[in-house]
Amino acid sequence: MTHQDVANFAESWGLLLLFSMFVIAIAYAFWPTNKKKFTKAAYRPLEEE
Repeated sequence: MTHQDVANFAESWGLLLLFSMFVIAIAYAFWPTNKKKFTKAAYRPLEEE
């Protein structure tokens, strides 16, 4: 296995892996049950302690 083979493998499967992780992160962010948690986190800096 040469360096070029490893580079080609990393380019193709690495792109697929990163794209899959991106899609999972977007799905998690827009999942309906997470809305309350994210809304609470958004207002946390404005709360006075």
